[in-house]
Amino acid sequence: MSTAVPMLERARELQDQLVEWRRDIHMHPELSFQELRTARLVADNLREMGIEAEIGVGKTGVVARIGEGHPAIGIRADMDALPIQEANDVPYKSLTPGVMHACGHDAHTAILLGVARLLNNMEDRPTGEIRLLFQPSEEDEDTDHKSGAVRMIEDGALEDLDAVIALHVNSNMPAGQIRITTGPNSASVDSFNATIIGEGCHGAYPHQGIDPIFILAQVINAIHGIRARRINPIRPAVISIGAVHTGAANNVIPDEVHMNGTIRAYDDETREKLWAELEQAFAVTRAFGGDYKLEIIKSYPSQHNDAEVAQLIREIGVSMLGEEGLYPDEPGMGAEDFAYMTRKAPGAMFGLGAKFDTVNRPHHSPIFDLDESAFSIGAAILAETTLQLLKSKA
Repeated sequence: MSTAVPMLERARELQDQLVEWRRDIHMHPELSFQELRTARLVADNLREMGIEAEIGVGKTGVVARIGEGHPAIGIRADMDALPIQEANDVPYKSLTPGVMHACGHDAHTAILLGVARLLNNMEDRPTGEIRLLFQPSEEDEDTDHKSGAVRMIEDGALEDLDAVIALHVNSNMPAGQIRITTGPNSASVDSFNATIIGEGCHGAYPHQGIDPIFILAQVINAIHGIRARRINPIRPAVISIGAVHTGAANNVIPDEVHMNGTIRAYDDETREKLWAELEQAFAVTRAFGGDYKLEIIKSYPSQHNDAEVAQLIREIGVSMLGEEGLYPDEPGMGAEDFAYMTRKAPGAMFGLGAKFDTVNRPHHSPIFDLDESAFSIGAAILAETTLQLLKSKA
């Protein structure tokens, strides 16, 4: 990894430009599949570098190529924002009411533009293709329940790739550190909508109806028993109830209870087991004279980091940052549609520490923000990893 440190030095020379790009995008956030201005900014900057850019890929994404032939390495950055009103008082605050980059996709986009600049004019760049994947809609799906990664894959953006890599900023991890896992990196995510059906009646005469709220209590116990008693204890899994809605008056037992929640797992077998067990949990309603309706909405699969690619990122991270630059390996139960890409080509995503200050600024919150000094580190690691993959897969 003798080129790792020089790459970091080159990336740090781009720091001001990385910040400028990020702040421009941050001030003009766009929701999923609406990233038209962001895509134009990306395409215009790539063309200024002499890189041809194709827009409208995956609806509102951008794909560009540096070099040609094989191996072919993809680098992905997502571009969409969230429906959140920003509460930060900063010069680059969102100018769009109710929309905010509260997950760092503005940084991802700026960093990938930096990678393009680092790699485009290298005289000794290894043979092969570097494919820049500026993806729309990681945060949401369209009316066909397809996210930006799926739409880009359908448009051929990942065809014939030998590997694909990405990063995700982390507002709780110190700048100057990265986190890279081998194997499971993020969970699958599915949601459910359910109705418990009873028979409404007067609250003074509960025996004349079938109380769906009483049944709800039994169903909640059954749901929380799934993870404890129906899933292998060494396999991570989560079912969380997010909302329960019912009733309107204190003396009326309602007809129905409506509820929803989230389902998460690391492997496909456990994921499918959770679906089946949730169905059984709601079947408890029938033992108490009620009934149910259950809809499971299947979404992103789990994302696994390829062992070879993850080890390469780890070695490059140590070369650039030292052993202290590696944050403890802690996979989480969050979800990422980059999972679709790593099922199309071997790859990995690493976490980039970018904690802003001593305030807790979690992802998807109105006060989310990032330490911009981390951006050059992210660009350098992505660029160096791409070069090493071009060499190793030649």
